[in-house]
Amino acid sequence: MLVRMRRLLKILGTIIALVAGLALWGHLNARSDPIVRRAAMTLPGWPEGARPVTVVLLSDVHIGNSTMDADRLSRIVAQVNALRPDLVLIAGDFASGHDPAGAPAGLEQLTPLSGLHPRLGTIATFGNHDEWTDPGLVRRTLEAAGVTVLDNQAVQRGPLAIGGAGDMATRHQSVPALLRAMQSLKGARIVVTHSPDLAPALPADITLLLAGHTHCGQIVLPLVGPLAEVSLSRYRCGIVREGARTTVVTAGLGTSVVPFRFGAPPDLWVLTLGPATIVR
Repeated sequence: MLVRMRRLLKILGTIIALVAGLALWGHLNARSDPIVRRAAMTLPGWPEGARPVTVVLLSDVHIGNSTMDADRLSRIVAQVNALRPDLVLIAGDFASGHDPAGAPAGLEQLTPLSGLHPRLGTIATFGNHDEWTDPGLVRRTLEAAGVTVLDNQAVQRGPLAIGGAGDMATRHQSVPALLRAMQSLKGARIVVTHSPDLAPALPADITLLLAGHTHCGQIVLPLVGPLAEVSLSRYRCGIVREGARTTVVTAGLGTSVVPFRFGAPPDLWVLTLGPATIVR
């Protein structure tokens, strides 16, 4: 009986050690520096004589949980600045969780974003967690850090007419309002939003959509795939081409629900945008 008990305890100890090791591995994966992914894309309507623009796409900061704090965000800001982008676009979900009462403590750690210095500025949209917690506070915090927030609004930056769509998961998107805002702007048109599921609702002349939300699955197991999907599976991750439109989906920086990543590391995208005669 004693021998059997020792065997059971040994097996139990081994299982606990394996689970703890996997949890630590997943947590370290989630806190690792984002992988830099690159692509070059041509856009119709590029102003004659305008040079290409380098854009860094970020998303899903999810500040204030165990995988994202001010120190890690500061490292990421330094990483982005080292890439020397002309423009930074952040596709929503700065907040974590669902509780408005807990939002202020987390959002105050977004101050490192003020260290971003692209020549055409930093532009952001809201995500579902921002809408669930306190979008007003998210906006004030970002604007204090020098970030322009678009919610079914648009701005012109250099040769780009940039539309920022509201969050689709919480039904704050309005494509008609977005298109009206973009109508008077000059330049090549792109849209940034949180959920890539917006893509089919856009007109054909919007040929580039930048998004996040999916975390590229966050936990993607061999042979099993992602444990959960928050968007249409075809928009889970990376570059998706549908006819003339390209959708770029970043894995984002932080985590949601559980503080782990497996098979879907944090990433950011460096996109070189320009006319067909220059961008290859």
